[in-house]
Parts: sequence; C-alpha cells; structure tokens
Amino acid sequence: MLGSARNTLRDVFGYDAFRSGQEAVIGAVLDGRDCLVLMPTGGGKSLCYQIPAMVRPGTGVVVSPLIALMQDQVAALRQMGVAAAFLNSTLPWFEQTEIANRVGKGDLDLLYLAPERLLQEDTLALLERSPINLFAIDEAHCVSQWGHDFRQDYLGLHVLAARFPSIPRMALTATADARTRSEIVSRLKLTKPARFVSGFDRPNIRYSVGIKTNANVQLLDFLDERRGQAGIVYCLSRRKTEATAELLRGAGHHALPYHAGLPNGLRAEHQDRFLRDDGVVIVATIAFGMGIDKPDVRFVAHVDLPKSIEAYYQETGRAGRDDEPADAWMIYGLQDVVRLRQMLDESDADERHKRIERTKLDALLGWCEVTTCRRSTLLRYFGDDPPPTCGNCDVCLAPPKTWDGTVPAQKLMSCIVRTGQRFGAGHVIDVLRGKDTAKVRQHRHERLSTYGIGDDLADNQWRSVLRQLVAGGYVRSDPARYNALTLTPISRPLLRGEVTLTLREETRIAKRERAPAKDRDEGFEIAAGDTALWEALRETRRQIAEAAGLPPYVVFHDTTLKELVRLRPDSAQAMLRVHGVGQAKLERYGEAFLAVIAAHPPEDSLLRATAASSS
Repeated sequence: MLGSARNTLRDVFGYDAFRSGQEAVIGAVLDGRDCLVLMPTGGGKSLCYQIPAMVRPGTGVVVSPLIALMQDQVAALRQMGVAAAFLNSTLPWFEQTEIANRVGKGDLDLLYLAPERLLQEDTLALLERSPINLFAIDEAHCVSQWGHDFRQDYLGLHVLAARFPSIPRMALTATADARTRSEIVSRLKLTKPARFVSGFDRPNIRYSVGIKTNANVQLLDFLDERRGQAGIVYCLSRRKTEATAELLRGAGHHALPYHAGLPNGLRAEHQDRFLRDDGVVIVATIAFGMGIDKPDVRFVAHVDLPKSIEAYYQETGRAGRDDEPADAWMIYGLQDVVRLRQMLDESDADERHKRIERTKLDALLGWCEVTTCRRSTLLRYFGDDPPPTCGNCDVCLAPPKTWDGTVPAQKLMSCIVRTGQRFGAGHVIDVLRGKDTAKVRQHRHERLSTYGIGDDLADNQWRSVLRQLVAGGYVRSDPARYNALTLTPISRPLLRGEVTLTLREETRIAKRERAPAKDRDEGFEIAAGDTALWEALRETRRQIAEAAGLPPYVVFHDTTLKELVRLRPDSAQAMLRVHGVGQAKLERYGEAFLAVIAAHPPEDSLLRATAASSS
C-alpha cells in the first residue's frame, strides 16, 4: 500500500517525496497499528492520516477540536479533489442527512467531527454501521487535564477502543512532554501504539526574549520593520487585547482584536480576515490559534508571559509554517510572573494541578533567563538532543554578558528577611538603595543593617537580580499578601555563601538578516525583473480564492507561486512538476496561471524579441 500512498502524495497533493517521518507513520497506520505521533507545527501531521484514509477502503474519521479548523481543512481538501466533509451543528438538517448517507456508503475519504459530536450516541451508531478505516485524534494533547489546552470532551474518546476495537486509532499533536505523551496513551486507551516523535526544532523561527520596560514602545519598534506582514500578538487579558489592537491601528498597522468576549460573528469575521487578507495582525488572547494553518505568518509576539513552555511553543509554532524565516518575539517582567501565579492560586484547580502548573511556569521563567542557546534549551525540555548552539536565537546572535551575582543576591535576600518578608519589590529595593521615603520612615527601615547597602546598583539592575532570583526559585512573590517577597528553602545555601550565582546582563538583540530557507528553493527571492509576474500571480490567486470563498493559500501557497516564477512552466505537464501542484489543482487552476506566465515573459526574452524586430 505504500506505493499507493506515494502516488497519492504526488497526484493529489503535488509533492515529490514525504517529509521526514511521514512515511513511517503512514506505513504503521496502513498495517493497522495504533499510533502516537508528535511532529512540530507545520511538520506535515495532516498527511499522516489523510493519505491512509484515502488509500484504505472506507472513510477516515478525524476528531478536531474547532469547527473553524475543520471547515478550512475540508475546503482545502476539496480543492484537491478529495471527498471530504465535516459534520456539525452549523450545517442544515438536510445536508447533515446527506453527509451521513455518504458515510454509510463509504463514499467519503475523510469525515471531520468535533469530539462532542462524535460522542453522541447517534453518531457512534452511524459509524458502527459504516466502513470506517481509521480514527485520527488531532490536537491530542487536549486530553491532558494538566495541559494548556485541556478539552473535557476529549476524555470521552476512550470509548473508541471499546466500540471500534479493530479500527486503528492515531493520536497526533505538536506539543507534549514525556508525561503528557503517557497520559495521551493511557486516556485514549491506545493499544501498544507505535510511537513517532519527530524533532521539535523549527529552525526558520528566530527566538528572542527581552525585558519589558515600555511594552507599547517595544512592540511598535518590533513591528516597525514588519509592516505589511501577517502576524499574531498575544496578550494575557481581553482589555489589553483591545487596547493593543487600537494602538497598532493608530500606528498604521492592519490590526484586529480576537478574544472570547467578542460576539461570535465579529470573532469569526476577524479570524476570516486574518486568513484571507494580506498583512493582517491579530491581537489575541490564547483563545486564538489552535489549528491555524495560515502558512505566511511572519511573526508571533508575546507582550505578556504565557503560562508554560508548552503553551509558548504551541503559540510560536503558528509562525513560519511555509519554512520561510519568521520571528518569535517576547517581552516579560516580574509583574507577569506575579499575575500568572495569582491567577493560578485563585483558580479552582486542585493542589496537585496547581503544583504542576507552578513547576511549568518556573521552567518557562528559567528558560527566559538562560545564558546559553535558547533554542537548544527549549528542545532539550521536550527531550531532543540538539547541538549546543543554533545561530538563530537572541543568545547566539548577541551573547549576554554574565556576572557573579552572589553578593548582590545575598544583599537582596537579607533585606527581604530584615524587612520581615512582608513587602513587595519596590519597597525592598528602596531600602537597599537607602531611599528616604514615607514608607521607609513609617516602618523605621532606615535603621536596618541592610538600609543603603545596595546603592551601588540602580533600580533596574536590582529588579533584574530579583527577577532572576524568582526565576531560579530562590524568592517567591506571594499574591495573597500583596506580592510580598519571601524566601524559599533553596535560598539558604546561597544566603550562607555555600553556592555562587551567575546572573545575566541585558543585551540588545541584533537585527535580523534573512536566513536562507531550508529544503528545495523556498528561499528563492523575487528578482526585480520578476516582480510584475509575481504580483500578477498573486492577483490571480486572490481573484480565484475570493470567487470560491477560500483563503488564498488554499489555492496555492506562496512557495508554489515562487516556484512558478522560478520555473515558468509553459505546459500542463511542466506545471505538474511544480511543488504543490497536484492533478486536481492543475485541472482547476492550471490554465489561468499558465496564461499569466505566458503574458509575462522573462526580461531577456523581451530584449531578444526587441533586438530581433529592430534588425
């Protein structure tokens, strides 16, 4: 069957070869095995279940958490001639009935369902009397109760093991540490699954983390060089989302807010504009993003700290899905840490859950403060064994200066103790620096032995020391007591001088130089003489997409348009050799795009034609 899978890859999807890891997964599914598949965002997980479903007799059922996501995927598949459908409450009754009849007859290659629809008894009964060839559970990390995207309905998917014991099931995700992987297998009751864990690296993404000083100014500076690019800006609160979108619009950016508090219609409209229009910046809470397949997102910016490394990786993975250079940029401050911990402490979660989430937040803080390669540290967290440097993160490009912070740390922790572990960062630093404030006088802290012992460092330097002590777990900010600073048990050896502490100085990030894209010719840049053809191809794509009610990238990705410019195919057969052009898309669009190419001959051809006519 692998031969049929390779033919489907070429004829339907227009790709010459499988990406790393895909063929092994497809082979296991075709052999009837349950599978656990971890591939990075943009790594080609979808093909791992789409192709087996098309090759095997019957219908493949895909469990997807978001209606908008399944609609986009079904629309893209239909453009390639694949018999795909989704079944949910947005469809009229007669259309739901028609789709159910097609499933019963085995006329569909792929059926997309939300977990809550799948678990309805009438849906399970329909599937039991239909020729189903596999179940693919996408975004499988949603089954983890301790994960960042937990969905209650995912817990019920274990019934598939009992109701359909002979049908292979595969769980797919881009984000799961070792504990979450075990939880996925256990909760979904996968039977001796074949495990495929591809590397987590996204080498085209540049990771940069900075300290929050003036978030609005910093964000505007970052975006100033990225005007006209599509991107996502993540904020922690709905109110900040709205304010930031307004700020960006005032600075001339095409920015739209997105959060769960918006009316459903407006939220859907903003997502649709992001997917279909060029250069839209979505300013969003974490309500936005799962399953977003837009390939040309050039940046993901965080102006607030996310909740964990898993959440950060998932969110930044929405950038650069076309393998072209992209940026993951983040700024954070101590207040972010305080607020996230306060939200966690005030949540309804049990103490075990809170402890796990605190550990994950501490791991993220530690990653923010690293003095070695940021990518390497990130990949090791997920169990990869990367090289020590990557050359494409802020630490590698502008290595931070480090210094022995043992004595300043001891001074700061001593001051926390002397003031009774009852005060926040501002007051403790005022005491350290010997400031004469009303609060210092009120509590008579000018009489303390630690008063003024830190006047050799500025306020921002002390805040950096404190932030790194918090990240290292030596100091905790207690939200139940107005963010009072307290010492943790692991601070004692440092306070007694039994260990030393190396701290980082802040450095400025070098400006990005476009790195060559990996694989094939995806790094091909449009030459001045090809600009007219490039724009004409984009306009043709836009018109076709608009007429069909599709995002432009569903017609062709930018990488395919670039290859059309580079190769300039002059026949249908030549166009089939272009990456991303399958038989169905050739039949739908080939004539229109070949006509555009023919109308824009290369400059050297024009010169030769002009010379011939003049002679």
